[in-house]
Parts: sequence; C-alpha cells; structure tokens
Amino acid sequence: MIAFAELLERLTLTPGRLAKVALLRRFFETEPDPDRGIGLAALTGELAFDAAKPGLIRALAEARTDPVLFAWSYDYVGDLAETVALMWPERRTNAQPPLLAEVVEALAVTPKAELPHLVAGWLDASPAPVRLAILKLITGALRVGASVRLAKVALAELSGGTIAADDIEEVWHGLSPPYDPLFAWVEGRGERPDPADAPVFRPPMLAHPLEAPDLAALDYPAFAAEWKWDGIRVQLVSTPAGHRLYSRGADDISAAFPEIVEHMSFDAVLDGELLVVRDGVVAPFADLQQRLNRKLPTARMLTQFPVLVRLYDVLFENGVDLRPLAFIERRARLEAFVARVQPGRMDLSELVEAPDLPALSALRDGARAASIEGLMLKRRDSPYLPGRPKGMWWKWKRDPLTVDAVLMYAQRGHGKRSSYYSDYTFGLWRELANGDEELVPVGKAYSGFTDAELVMLDRWIRNNTTQRFGPVREVEHGTAKGIVLEIAFDAAQRSARHKSGVALRFPRVGRLRLDKKPEEADRLDTLMRSLP
Repeated sequence: MIAFAELLERLTLTPGRLAKVALLRRFFETEPDPDRGIGLAALTGELAFDAAKPGLIRALAEARTDPVLFAWSYDYVGDLAETVALMWPERRTNAQPPLLAEVVEALAVTPKAELPHLVAGWLDASPAPVRLAILKLITGALRVGASVRLAKVALAELSGGTIAADDIEEVWHGLSPPYDPLFAWVEGRGERPDPADAPVFRPPMLAHPLEAPDLAALDYPAFAAEWKWDGIRVQLVSTPAGHRLYSRGADDISAAFPEIVEHMSFDAVLDGELLVVRDGVVAPFADLQQRLNRKLPTARMLTQFPVLVRLYDVLFENGVDLRPLAFIERRARLEAFVARVQPGRMDLSELVEAPDLPALSALRDGARAASIEGLMLKRRDSPYLPGRPKGMWWKWKRDPLTVDAVLMYAQRGHGKRSSYYSDYTFGLWRELANGDEELVPVGKAYSGFTDAELVMLDRWIRNNTTQRFGPVREVEHGTAKGIVLEIAFDAAQRSARHKSGVALRFPRVGRLRLDKKPEEADRLDTLMRSLP
C-alpha cells in the first residue's frame, strides 16, 4: 500500500504526460503481483466497493475528531479523503500499513457492520499519505490525472516497444483484475490473451474539430458527410461469445438499454449513436439523460423514452475485421447489412449530399431545431483507426448560442480544484406579477474560464458570500452588485423539472462580462421565446 500511496502522490504533483507514463511504468515494473494489477484496476476505475460508503468515512472522522472542526475543515479542503487523512489522530500501534491486495480483498468480503472497525484499524496503522490512498481507494475518487489511456501506454512501454497501446486496448475488456495474463504478455512471458471468449470493446475512431484553417484547406470531394446527432456514441458488440452495448468510454451499458441488446441477434460489431426517438423524430438530449446512469430502467421509462441506435459504421462482420477497408467500402457493407438483417431498434445514418461546402454549410446552419449538433466529415478512403488520426474525420459543430447570466451560487470543485469555487450556478431575470424582477437559476457551468479567471472568481466569491448551504455559497446578485457571465450552450429546451422552465445543453462560461452590471443580464422570457 505504501508504494501505491507514493504513486498517487507523485501522479498528483506531476504535470507532464510523459512523466506520468514513466511513473506508471516504474510501478508496474517494480511492484509484485497481484498488487500491481490491483493498482492498475484502481487507476482505471475497474474497482468499486458498494459496502464502504463516504458516509462511513465521515462518521469515523467525526467520532475521532471535533465534529465542528471537521465540518469547517472539510468545507475548506473540499475533499473528504484528504480532510480525513490529514485530521485523523495519530495513535501508537505496532500494526503495519495494510498491503494493497489485502485492502481490496477485505473490502470485498467484510460484512458491512464490521467495516468501521476494519477501516479505523487501517488508518491507525498508516501515515497520512497511506491513509489518503486507502480512503481514495474506498471512495473511488482517485482523480490523479492518470487516464486509462496513460496506463495502457505505460503497459505498452513495459513491453519494450513490441506491443502498442492499441493492441492492449484490443484485449483489455476481455480481462479482469489482477490482469496476470496481460502482464505476462507485455513482459514476454506469455502469449497474447485471446478475447474470443468475451464480447470485447474495440477502441473507437474519433474526429478532430473542424477549425477555420482546416476548413479552408479541405478537399471537399474526398469526404462524405453525415449528420452529427445529439446523443451518445455507442458500440454494439454481438458475437457467439455474447452481446454487449458499450459507451464510447467502454462502459458496459447493456443492462440500462435491454431493448437494444435483445435485437442484437447477429454476428457483427457496429458503431452508432444512441438516441431517444418518437415517431421518427429525434428527441433532445435531455430526454436521453433520463435513461443514462440508471442500472435498470423501469417499464415506464422504456415507454416514455424509447431509444434506438443510428448506425454509422461496421467494424466486424461474421468474425471478419473490416476496419482496414476504406470508409466508403465499410459504408456499402453496412447498408447491405441493414437491408439484409433489418435489426430492430436500429436504423442507418444517412449521408448528407451537397454540391459544395457553402451548400453544406447552409444545411449545417439549419440543423439546430432537429436535435442535430452539426456534421461529420469522413474521408471516403479512411480506414477505421483507433484514436484521433489527423485529417481523416472532422466534426463540424454548429456555432453555440450565448446568453448573459448572473452568478448566483458557487461550489467547490474536485481534485485539483477542490480548494477553489469553480462550479457556478447562474440565472436570468424573470418578471413577477407586480412588475418586479427576480433571478431564476437556469443552469450550472464548470468550464470555459482560464486559471487566472478562476482565481479572480474564487476571491470574489469568498468576499461576497451572503449565505452558506453546506458546501454551496450564495453570492451577491442584486441588480447593482454581482458578476455577469456570458454562457455558451449548444441547445435549450423546455423542462418542467427546472424552476425556470428551461434546461441548457453543455453550458460553459464563454467569457466574463465585467463590463456589465447584473441588471443588464438577459431576461428569461427572451430565452423562452426562442425555444420550440
């Protein structure tokens, strides 16, 4: 556990990508099995402990410390694991810090009633850095800036360059912790793990944003165009070994969308977009959100939010790898597949025809009302390559909408932002029956500002707090005093779930409008009139 704690600390303090890869590689090289495999699983989000909840950790800390001091410290630090690790009182004990494998095994099998005593014993026996690692492991809030991709790059380097990170991706989802066959393979002690006995996720091909210089140099006849729908990218893996529906990030979401999986009675791997569709009309993304992050949908949800997959590509068919083929060839194979199989809850993404770029641009500009984000441009000769190869695929999103809103509430962020108020709730003015106006929250934003702007906003929030609601601060937001934010967003729709009656899609801070007074911010009725 000591080595894992040191790794987490150094990853947190190390900014460079190559330096993080070197730290991960050293951990994998020097730590024994199964600790290095368990560490890999923890870093890649493959571990979850249902019985040990953050509430248990908080209760332990409040019992060992002054509850009022703990509450104030937690509010200031903004991270439960870090607060408890620093405040936990030192005790003389002959016990040694637990091993990483010991912690994971015990969390999986220990009865819930015995967990407080177990965890307290670990914390008593450990120095602060190890306490932090244990608590981060329990709560699942590692956030050390080491992505799944970086871990796989480090594993590839462990092979001495004989195995690529994309090769590891090909077998990753057919394996489970502590990954003994994977380490044997990359270290030259074993054969490539065979994922044939599992429906394995394949790394997706991604697109680059189409910026003005790219657009000016684009060879338009070499590209095919498709609509970029406002849903989530999914991969349908249906083989003799089983059927799985994966998100773009490789999460298995099969149980959440059983009506899709039940129609996957074919032998193919397909790429597409998951959408809520009613009577042939694509619903806004907010409707799909009602189905996301739910392990099991209710019968009512299945009826109210019917989903289908709009198919973009075919990667495998009958066990044959089609990814080396050109896009236009794979497209023909996909069209033939859909015509022959006619899979339920799926349809074919149409190709968008336009004689030239100006005509295509006009089609893109008129797409907002149909829940379309913009266009995808794909080279007709492009193979299906993992990652984001330059010049092959472009995403040409429509320009965002903007609104000037007033900052109303702020909350601390997470990870490196845990000491800053970086999550902002903003509102628009609404006229009351007596002619007065009130601010109504219309959304939250977590991004779009620079580090310097974050520091400035954090300082202003601390100096202009009017009320506290746990970790949330209400700030000055009258007509004369407050901060106006230009909020950019992709779309808006009416919503009965929000007090304002509107929900924004992907809101982010476009810029700070320090030149405006709060009374000059936009009115809610102006936004509402622009909605369908």
